[in-house]
Amino acid sequence: MNKYLFFFCAVLGLLGPRAYGQLNKGAADSLIARTVPAKASNFLVEELPAAQGKDVFEIESKGGKIVLRGNNAGTIGSALYYYLREYAHCQITWNGVNLHLPAVLPRVPVKVHKATPYTYRYYLNYCTYSYSMSWWDWARWEKEIDWMALHGINMPLAITGQEYVWQQVYQDMGFSADDLQGFFSGPAYFGWFYMGNLDGWGGPLPLGWMASHRALQQKILARERALGMKPVLPAFTGHVPAAFKKRYPTAKLKQTNWTNGFADTYILDSEDPLFAEVGKRFLEAQTKLYGTDHLYSADTFNENEPPSDNPEFLGKLSARIYEGMRRADPQAVWVMQGWLFYSDRKFWKAPQIEALLKAVPDDNMILLDLAAEIEPVWKRTNAFYGKPWIWNMLHNFGGNISLFGRMDGVAQGPAAALHDGGAGKMVGIGLTMEGIEQNPVLYELMTEHVWQTTAPELIAWLGNYVRRRYGHADADALAAWQILRTTAYNGQKIRDGAESIIVGRPTLDSVARWTKTTLNYAPKDLLPAWDYLIKATPACAKSDGFQYDLVDVSRQVLANYALPLQRQLVRAYQQKNTADFRKYSAQFLALIDDEDRLLATRKDFLLGPWVADARKWGATAREKALYERNAKDLITLWGDAESPLNEYSNRQWSGLLTDFYKVRWQQFFVVLDNSLVADKPADIKLFEQQIKAWEWQWVNSRKDFPVAASGQSIAEAQRVYKKYRSRIETSYR
Repeated sequence: MNKYLFFFCAVLGLLGPRAYGQLNKGAADSLIARTVPAKASNFLVEELPAAQGKDVFEIESKGGKIVLRGNNAGTIGSALYYYLREYAHCQITWNGVNLHLPAVLPRVPVKVHKATPYTYRYYLNYCTYSYSMSWWDWARWEKEIDWMALHGINMPLAITGQEYVWQQVYQDMGFSADDLQGFFSGPAYFGWFYMGNLDGWGGPLPLGWMASHRALQQKILARERALGMKPVLPAFTGHVPAAFKKRYPTAKLKQTNWTNGFADTYILDSEDPLFAEVGKRFLEAQTKLYGTDHLYSADTFNENEPPSDNPEFLGKLSARIYEGMRRADPQAVWVMQGWLFYSDRKFWKAPQIEALLKAVPDDNMILLDLAAEIEPVWKRTNAFYGKPWIWNMLHNFGGNISLFGRMDGVAQGPAAALHDGGAGKMVGIGLTMEGIEQNPVLYELMTEHVWQTTAPELIAWLGNYVRRRYGHADADALAAWQILRTTAYNGQKIRDGAESIIVGRPTLDSVARWTKTTLNYAPKDLLPAWDYLIKATPACAKSDGFQYDLVDVSRQVLANYALPLQRQLVRAYQQKNTADFRKYSAQFLALIDDEDRLLATRKDFLLGPWVADARKWGATAREKALYERNAKDLITLWGDAESPLNEYSNRQWSGLLTDFYKVRWQQFFVVLDNSLVADKPADIKLFEQQIKAWEWQWVNSRKDFPVAASGQSIAEAQRVYKKYRSRIETSYR
């Protein structure tokens, strides 16, 4: 972006949200051209005034063209996607795209008019930036921003490039490079660095990263604003470098710890005059670089408790945090994640929550009910005591790969809250998952709410979903999805998706610390869905979405089967039956190989791109190694060799299965086999220490993995179905 274009974008940002409420026809036309390049000339874009401050769109056929009207370029995107879904029966997801348009586009028989009931449609979570977006370049961001527009998002969290701003602020305050050396984390850990949970881990952060991501953030914001979105930028929460106590020895600092194996961090007390000063400096520097839409994210106590639960103290603290924003931007609106009220309910009782919220003017704060589909906090806080708030689906923790979701709850929850007399100022809906690029059905379902006030009827909705995803209505495919709805997607018993025992650190138990193997359904009940998808293969095999779904369901069945197989080998070991132990352990390792080979057929399930994309950001061999270590560490140990978060972000990815998980199990089986031969108990504690050292060595090793899919998805799914179907059913009897 040249300096004149950036200056123009920055000025628009300073003008505030109204500047983006108008239709940017060029941005709308470009979005259409990127989405349906061969058919872009069939669409005409026209402006339509907003309705009572809320977004609207219209679609109609006119003079051989499809006319898309909207009050901004983002609503034109929603109109386009509505047309593609409802009339051309298409679908665009992270994991499968169907854009097979007919030679002559279908006409719209009667003009469609849609008005959203929601002022805001929020998107992203601090964790998403780490678990999914750590290594994204502009090409990947461009696709995601288009996805946002097509799916009705208008309020994305936008925290890329934050470290560049802090570097400038602290340098201007006299901090040296040495002072900041241990402050900035590595890129994979920015989510928790930004929230004040850790300093320095995965670093030191190269200056080249800061410069490149400043430019990337400017592109991201320019595109989002051109599409009518109002990005949420970060604000100061009190998190400062450890060197702050040296530069400002009289500053009031709180030393705190996240309790997950990392060193203490430092929080500047909001009572200290420096708090408002630093906050003002940050917002001014950020606005100069990135503009503003006056929406600021700040979460001072993300999984860190305040020093006092006195309501008066909390109220004054909250007022001071907001005042720090207001001093830099009189129009500031504080966007607060409501996660703390869910995760630490022992501390955050009604008096504490009420005091924290009521200290800020109602029009200057928006609460995110971050996991409303799990536990709607608004119901026990009198709808956040009068503050505007947003109903969000969290859904995914850690970026794990698992078929999971609360389909019925997501279908009913937003509309039920919208019509609930006790819901107060519900102003929006949103998606706040920790990781994306999985379970696309949940995200299509959740964004269905953007343009309607009633809950989707799921049987009919799933029929439409299958038709759009696979290119035609298929009875067997629909039967599979009706089973998936009542099994993997029934949302009962567990908070988030279960993992496979395969990805856990080897154990004689049925679970590991962050490998929760309890399913929300009987695993045998998933098998008929697999049967129906295999049966649907002749009719649906050419569909990209079908190929993904067949691989994913096959993966889940195999992942589930690992647990009874592991129990068999453990039982054989405990009974000192060496022959059976060797038989079942060999089958367990073969299962990992088969799952890896299946997943290798889809780029969605490859480790290679995650590592390769990380290394691409490095300008030197040292930087490439740093980013590779970040990428590998986050999805395995998370921290150092003694990290209590190991496997929190586990992934069932081809390459990771055979190069990491399988090798660990092989070493475990050798230890157990040797103990059987020697007729003495295995030293499990010694194994754990040895495997931790091996894991840390793996994290720090240099290795490339395939970045392109190999093999045929349909053929591999049919192969594992033939090999395992009857064997798996027998294991559940």
